[in-house]
Amino acid sequence: MRRFYRRVGALPLALIVVVFGVGVTSAALAANSAPAPDLSEIVPAAGPDAASDKQIPGNQSTAHLPTTDAPRPAPLPVTNDGPGAGFPGLTFHNERRDADVNADKTANQLSVEPPDQGLCEGNGTIIEPINDAFAIYDTAGNQTSGFESLNQFFTNDHAIVRNPDGTAKAFGTFISDPRCLYDVDTHRWFMEVLTFGRDVHTGAFEAPANFIIATSKTSTPTTDRSGWNFTVVDNTNDGRDGEQSHPTCPCFGDQPLLGVDKYGVYISTNEYPINGPGFNGAQIYAIGKTALVNGTTPHIVRIEGAPIASNGYDGNYPYSLQPANAPSGDFVTANYGTEYFVGALEFGKKPFQLDNRIAVWALTNTSSLNTRHPAVHLSNTVISSEVYGFPGSIVQPNGPTPLANALKEHEDLIDGGDDRMQVAVWAHDHLWAAADSIVKTPTGSSQVGEVYYMIDPSITASGVTASVVKQGYVSVDGNSVTRPSLAVTSAGKVVLGGTLVGPNYYPSTEYTTFDDSLTSAPTAVHVVAAGTVPSDGFSGYYSEGGFGVARWGDYAFAAVDGNNVWVANEYIPGKVQGPDLANWGTFITKVTP
Repeated sequence: MRRFYRRVGALPLALIVVVFGVGVTSAALAANSAPAPDLSEIVPAAGPDAASDKQIPGNQSTAHLPTTDAPRPAPLPVTNDGPGAGFPGLTFHNERRDADVNADKTANQLSVEPPDQGLCEGNGTIIEPINDAFAIYDTAGNQTSGFESLNQFFTNDHAIVRNPDGTAKAFGTFISDPRCLYDVDTHRWFMEVLTFGRDVHTGAFEAPANFIIATSKTSTPTTDRSGWNFTVVDNTNDGRDGEQSHPTCPCFGDQPLLGVDKYGVYISTNEYPINGPGFNGAQIYAIGKTALVNGTTPHIVRIEGAPIASNGYDGNYPYSLQPANAPSGDFVTANYGTEYFVGALEFGKKPFQLDNRIAVWALTNTSSLNTRHPAVHLSNTVISSEVYGFPGSIVQPNGPTPLANALKEHEDLIDGGDDRMQVAVWAHDHLWAAADSIVKTPTGSSQVGEVYYMIDPSITASGVTASVVKQGYVSVDGNSVTRPSLAVTSAGKVVLGGTLVGPNYYPSTEYTTFDDSLTSAPTAVHVVAAGTVPSDGFSGYYSEGGFGVARWGDYAFAAVDGNNVWVANEYIPGKVQGPDLANWGTFITKVTP
């Protein structure tokens, strides 16, 4: 799910499935009828008028910098380390054909692109949730569970029920954007997704919309629903059941972001109408952690997405507020518990617009979430940063594209994403964050690079203050690195993961390392799982509702365990596609910097 808009119908791009899916023919829903896709999360990233397709509602910031000021970092060399201590994770084939399988071998899954990585690790176990399945592994890479569908796990229904001939009989709950965290404080696992209804006959999206948090009952997770407690939070916000009523709702909470501190679990969403234009800003849900762990009804504090108006900022709605996680358990307990959030401030309506500020939010008195009368307080500040901006699409090397050939189309580009904040981590008394950005490299056209920040925040009587004390870029000459994940070890080593792709590299998993000293910086991009063919997925092709740009990511994830970091990214492993409509895979890498 994305925060972008389509011009046609003015729906969030993730909802393009409604536009063409309602009238899709039975033949297009056949279980093995390539190349037409199943009704699914087909979410093109750019259209003929990409400048208008990619936007956050709001006024244009007066602080935008001219395109000529795009960052020009020194590119890093690339080393091919090989797979090392890593293993292949879930693939498109696993998601589509191995999860929720009937006795007759038909699967109740839809074709989904991109995977939306949600890796978490702890206590010797790894969970990898993606759109729309998950599996469990040990740290040696052995799969210890079957392939479980997110529908079966979270809502106990099926994404789709097929007739014997493979045509659609009924549609189930729409599920997307999985996230997962292991909490070292309680030794529990938290997984969450967004959901909303679909018309059982047509698959059209409808209210209600929820996010669901699954909390493991023990420190040993399973794919069995009975081993988890489930908390469903309605965020339709159209006045039903006495709840608040927001403009243009019924709405849904796009890309719910997950954070945990000593006292609470935090979900931040971007609120969009289910059908129609509009944007109501980021919404924060602060939830008492003790009740989630105990399986009782938690206190939930909802904080509305009011425009930012501080430090000369021009009052746009905030978006994609990344809640910080402290995977080593060094939570901020000052001010009776503090949870930080980080967000970007580039509200451009065109690609390649730039900004040189980010924002930090602090939610204090979070210990009150576990009392009868929660009384948290949210403040924000806008701070100067290195320049970042909206990236463009990415060229791939030429290679075999059987789906494109079958559709009589050209090899597609890779979606370069946007410049929202992708990750936030609290470690060693600092707040870390990372995102994508346009970068200029010595050769070739503009590329996508990663930006990272080390921030020093504090709480005063008037609210949060902060400053960037260390920042930098990761770029490769003439190629792109995108979809950053970040983790910091107990020894202060930083691992920044992502995907390397460009004219010289098929989509591959990569990482770079440095430490938290003020003078340390990345020195090389390490390729772990090298892609061997281009991305060849349905989301990029015009005949399947795309615009020549394939969805990617949408995000990656990293988890830390002492001095080890686990990084998961999308790549193209080069397996034979057969009847499949996409060829993406994921790779899980162990890095000990």
